[in-house]
Amino acid sequence: MQNFPPPPRAPAVLVKARESYSLWFKIIADFPKIYRQNLGGKIEGYFLELLENIFVSLYLSGDQKLRRLVICISKLDGVKFFLQLAWENKCIPNEKYTALSAHLDEVGRMLGGWKKGLEAKTPPRQPRGETLSCGATKRRL
Repeated sequence: MQNFPPPPRAPAVLVKARESYSLWFKIIADFPKIYRQNLGGKIEGYFLELLENIFVSLYLSGDQKLRRLVICISKLDGVKFFLQLAWENKCIPNEKYTALSAHLDEVGRMLGGWKKGLEAKTPPRQPRGETLSCGATKRRL
């Protein structure tokens, strides 16, 4: 029998986002049938886009990663907004909404911390045509 190395550990933010999606996956099964496709589908779409963007951002670097994290945060906000809408319309019980919201808040803190750390490491890009510190104007190519 061959010994294979253990699979690489996923970053904590991806693990927490997957756990959040697992909670959502259980909630959608009890979602009122008339709202499952429209409102439930909207939440599902945002969740999957959030997971995809977190996963893709793991393989990007610098400015690309920073831009992708902004998209991740936007997708997370979309999940939270439509989840709250579902809760307000009694599609989700209070306990399940509270549990999922706590998970999503933690994902938000992790994404925000990741973004803040990258902003500290990545120097801001100068827009084209901006005046440089020596007084010269940067040429557009």
